[in-house]
Amino acid sequence: MQLSGSEIVIECLKEQGVDTVFGYPGGTILNVYDALYKHQDEIRHILTSHEQGAAHAADGYARATGKVGVCLATSGPGATNLVTGIATAYMDSVPVVAITANVNLPALGKDSFQEVDIAGVVMPITKHSFIVKNINDLASTLRRAFKIATSDRPGPVLVDITKDVTAAVTEFEPKPVTGERERITKYTKNELEEVAQILCKAHKPYIYVGGGAIISEASEEVAELAELLDCPVCDTLMGKGAFDGKNPRYTGMIGMHGTKTSNLGVSECDLLVALGARFSDRVIGNPKRFAENAKIVHIDIDAAEVNKNIRVDASLIGDLKATLSELNKLITKQNHSEWMARIAEFKEKYPLKYDGTKLACPYVIEMLDKVTEGKAVITTDVGQHQMWAAQYYSYTKPRTFLSSGGLGTMGYGLGACIGAQVGRPDDIVVNIAGDGCFRMNMNELATASRYNIPIVEIVINNSVLGMVRQWQTLFYGKRYSQTVLNDAVDYCKVAEGLGCAAFKITKPEEVEDTLRKAIALRKPVLIECVIPEDDKVFPMVPAGAPISEVFDGDDLAKKMNS
Repeated sequence: MQLSGSEIVIECLKEQGVDTVFGYPGGTILNVYDALYKHQDEIRHILTSHEQGAAHAADGYARATGKVGVCLATSGPGATNLVTGIATAYMDSVPVVAITANVNLPALGKDSFQEVDIAGVVMPITKHSFIVKNINDLASTLRRAFKIATSDRPGPVLVDITKDVTAAVTEFEPKPVTGERERITKYTKNELEEVAQILCKAHKPYIYVGGGAIISEASEEVAELAELLDCPVCDTLMGKGAFDGKNPRYTGMIGMHGTKTSNLGVSECDLLVALGARFSDRVIGNPKRFAENAKIVHIDIDAAEVNKNIRVDASLIGDLKATLSELNKLITKQNHSEWMARIAEFKEKYPLKYDGTKLACPYVIEMLDKVTEGKAVITTDVGQHQMWAAQYYSYTKPRTFLSSGGLGTMGYGLGACIGAQVGRPDDIVVNIAGDGCFRMNMNELATASRYNIPIVEIVINNSVLGMVRQWQTLFYGKRYSQTVLNDAVDYCKVAEGLGCAAFKITKPEEVEDTLRKAIALRKPVLIECVIPEDDKVFPMVPAGAPISEVFDGDDLAKKMNS
């Protein structure tokens, strides 16, 4: 059948099972939006307040559902406004397809109005970027984009289309997507058996789980391996929910703001099994001192991650679910009761704690955990609140904690929250933000109110850039350069002005009732929680120090008094 380029875009989206796109129209992409208008009963479009919000919403949709997130933007500033969201998705391996339109082909390279080489701009932060200059290449390019976004290690792909291509007409042949996801493994039988032998010889094994376990849907296999090895399990920020946070084997997050149990336990173990993790600098601290008593086994889909940050003793390259399914068959049930007892001692001696005499972010998050029974989807921005959300909510299932881990994008959470709620309309979806982060993209509350998307936005207001202030306090002699936000902004009035309900909390006894009221409204609502400006996230590892040197508030007080 004969279709225009813009109609081919829509048909290809339908082929890929896309039911929702996020975007913002403009001149060069008008043909696509005109075609979208004719198919609005098949593909829902969410008009965000800013293109960055569209990119983050597509990202949140993808993380929450496991499907590809799609965002649309026009040329020039519309396309460049997607860049931060694309980079966020790239760093965290999120499958997003960004579709932009550019000026007509004869106008390319002439500094035409709103012309930007967006395919070139995003080249370092995408798995691949395309510019389509011939309508006969359009369908195949779009199909290839979705394939690349979801294959092996997922990530974002950008497709830029010149406006004349969206208007041209050609023959289109539908090619519905068939078959299940291909799970690739690249190891030999001998390599698999070698790793099994290493695992079975350990006396003090520890499992370290990253976001790859969620992407590959390997939660059951991870849990089975932990039982077979009779060992503790820690996770990264991106791995939250890959292993049940209420399981007795779980010891919390590892790294800069990980628990003392995880950091000290990994420093003491004789075998570290890294599953779908990349040994980020925020996890390993000083690489020369990381898990220095242990053999390290690394299982990951991306061969480029092996021996990149940490030298390992053995590795298996392949889809984690498929790999663990085979590896677990070779593991005989182990008994490490003494080691587990040692970890239990750590957990007893070094629990997470905070000052409960005043309103504190950890208390808000613990109460949110109670009110939602640990079943909400939590998104966050970046900073102290992000770490508290990772520490104090019980993530028992994958795809329930969505946060910018690799890029650390302030302003990510609200757009991601909207995307997650659209993708999972029956779930409670909550964004936890700091007041500094909320200022970045708070205009997306207008998007939530426009479509009555029932998100809950919790703003932890300490009137400062909390994490930066914490570093200034501990390492910069309390020189608070440009980190104080104590001004006349009223966040509740902002929310109400953008069409949302709003509550303000200043006391611990107000928290539970307010959370229940906000969730029961089933409409977009903001809750402002006012906390002290100098509350700090503990435990903490100084940058560049070994994770064995983790300290908490008690340790800091002793040091100050000595």
